[in-house]
Amino acid sequence: MTDPGKASGAAPAPSARVDGAAQQPADRAAGAPAADGASRSLPLPGPPYGSTTPEHDRRIRSYVLRQGRITNAQQRAHDALLPQFGVPYRAGLLDAHDVFGRTAPLIMEIGFGMGEGTAQIAQAHPENDYLGIEVHNPGVGSLLDRIGRLALTNVRIVQHDAVEVVRDMIAPDRLAGVHVFFPDPWHKKRHHKRRLLQAPFVSLLASRIAPGGYLHVATDWADYAQQVLAVLGAEPLLVNTVEQYAPRPAYRPLTRFEQRGVRLGHEVFDLVFRRRAAAA
Repeated sequence: MTDPGKASGAAPAPSARVDGAAQQPADRAAGAPAADGASRSLPLPGPPYGSTTPEHDRRIRSYVLRQGRITNAQQRAHDALLPQFGVPYRAGLLDAHDVFGRTAPLIMEIGFGMGEGTAQIAQAHPENDYLGIEVHNPGVGSLLDRIGRLALTNVRIVQHDAVEVVRDMIAPDRLAGVHVFFPDPWHKKRHHKRRLLQAPFVSLLASRIAPGGYLHVATDWADYAQQVLAVLGAEPLLVNTVEQYAPRPAYRPLTRFEQRGVRLGHEVFDLVFRRRAAAA
């Protein structure tokens, strides 16, 4: 089950999608923005994610920015609402209180696709603030349109590469949670190096989650689920909340795309890991 609205990853093509969770169901991950190799011996996507050298910019990305079709409504929302609900990327730490105008748990979603699930979660949980990372204009416009129609005040968007957003804009121990729903699985073996959730990025991401916070990944590709399970399980800062795969948490809605896949017999795997408590 591959969501056309969330196709990401960096395939050899001149145009492309946002670095973050990429292939989400009907709404499919950027910035960031979901999974990774079965072990830390997988090829690394370029220089270390903390690198600021020119070589870092040539790392293999997990998405390809294709020039997708954008509807009039999505374009109007993008033009009118991005200045209000968008957060420009910059190499400086995000001040969430300044951005949202309050202090609340901050949850990041990497690669929100068309934003259907993001809007539903934000509407159901007004007590939380949500920072969505996505690179594609149609998806960003779609979520902005939902924000406007639903009068949501607890969602902001960074339209940029998720790896760079996490590295440069998020302070350590800052996030209450991270969602990476249906990232691009890059199912061909030669493209596995493009998968977002490689060990270096997982290590960086885990450092940005507050002790007791969580990382929730969902995918409908069994081999990708196995790789993500291995990569997350090997990260010292994270611990699985169950033995292997978790039941779908009530807060993660079934998008229309996912419901269609389930009717066709596609299995969805949820992985929910917690950030370990700080050492005493």
